[in-house]
Parts: sequence; structure tokens; C-alpha cells
Amino acid sequence: MELSDAALLVTAGLAAGTVNAVAGGGSLITFPAMIAAGLPPVPANVSNSVAVFPGYVASVAGSRTDLPRGRALWALLPTTVVGTIVGCLLLLGTPARAFELVVPFLVLGATAVLAFQDPLRRLVGHPAELGPRRRTVTVQAMVAVGAVYGGYFGAALGVMLVAGLALVLDATLARVSAVKNLLSLSATVGLTTLVVFALFGPVNWAAVAVVAPATLVGGYVGARLVRRLPPVVLKTLIVAFGTAIGLYLLWRAMR
Repeated sequence: MELSDAALLVTAGLAAGTVNAVAGGGSLITFPAMIAAGLPPVPANVSNSVAVFPGYVASVAGSRTDLPRGRALWALLPTTVVGTIVGCLLLLGTPARAFELVVPFLVLGATAVLAFQDPLRRLVGHPAELGPRRRTVTVQAMVAVGAVYGGYFGAALGVMLVAGLALVLDATLARVSAVKNLLSLSATVGLTTLVVFALFGPVNWAAVAVVAPATLVGGYVGARLVRRLPPVVLKTLIVAFGTAIGLYLLWRAMR
């Protein structure tokens, strides 16, 4: 690996770790960087998923005080693990073209849900007004869909999780972001993806060794930043990231 390629990957890792902690979508920084460093698309995607794992560990550490207490949160982890395994197997065993065409609309749709969260809540009901069973089923369904998507591609998973969870959880956006960080760690770019791709995927471990430490630093910094941002600023940043990511993915899919 050339020194210039290593410098590019380090810079991308720092930026991606910070963006993932704040809004999600940092993979769209490291993935093109790996392509630019000479990796083919599939090894770049797989290596990217493994490399951003430390960033999510740091994000969870940085936002741990915002995590809700109790067993309800942990009940989501089996769903995220199963959904991620399904997504990983889809990535390794099926053509990606059809999914690439759908992904931009999923991202833009999730961004719109977050942008119009208050009107949608008035339409479907505030989370505090939902019965416990209905709220549980809805949250599990949203997490399952996000986990499958994240295992398959992963980019902008944070935007999708924040949008879905903010609609059905009666919690601050900072707390929703903390839950997003934990689920991303445990499911998508975390342990499940790490194990599946490390065992069966064409991982470029040299690229991982360069990017991973940088995402660790960026993830912790980003998580601390989230706690200091006013809710309206945080929502604006996430919506802006989500819109930009969705339009970029749409442009790439239509080329």
C-alpha cells in the first residue's frame, strides 16, 4: 500500500467514525476511499464493514450515559443479529444490482420520515399513546428491516434507524442516537458482520488495519459531540446527511 493511499484511508476513517456517531452514513466516506486505494468493489464493501466496527464501539462508549436502562433495549439484539445474518448472506450470495436500485429510495424515505416526524406522529399517534404490545412489535419490525439492510450494504443505516426509532420511541433524539449506536455495534457493522465477513468474505486486512484505528477516534469524538448539540441542530444534520447520501446512491445506481 502506497503512503498516499494510507493517508487517504486514515483521513476517511476519522471522518467516517465521526459521521457514523452523529448521523450514520460514514461508510460512504470509507467505501469510496477503499475503491480509490485500489480495492475491487466487493472486497472494498466487505473490508469497509469490518473496518468501521471499532468506530461503533467508540460511539457506544461515548454515548453510554444516554442509553435507556432496562431489558427492553436488550430484547432488540436477537432481532438485529438475525436480520444482519440474513443481509450478509444476501450480499455474499446474490447479485447486488436490484438492491442498489432500491437502496437510495429507502434512504431518502427514512430521511423524509425523520424530517416530517412531528406531522407523522400526529397521523399515526405519539409513541406515548401506543399500547405496549403495538410499540414492541413496531420497534422490532423496524429494527429487523434496518438490520437486513445494514448486513447487505450498511451505508446510511444510522439515518434509517434514527428515523424509524424516533417515530416510535418516546425519547430524546440524543437517546435515540445512542440506541442506534448500540444496535449498529451489535448487529450491522459490528460483531455479526465482523464474524461473517471475516470467515467467508474477501477482507483486505491491510486496509482494515489502517482504517479501523481512525474510526475508533472519530467515533468517540462524534458521540461526545451529539450530546452537546441542540435537538433541532442534530435533526437538521441527520436530515442533511441522509438527503445527500440518498441522492449520491441514486446517482451511482443510475449510472
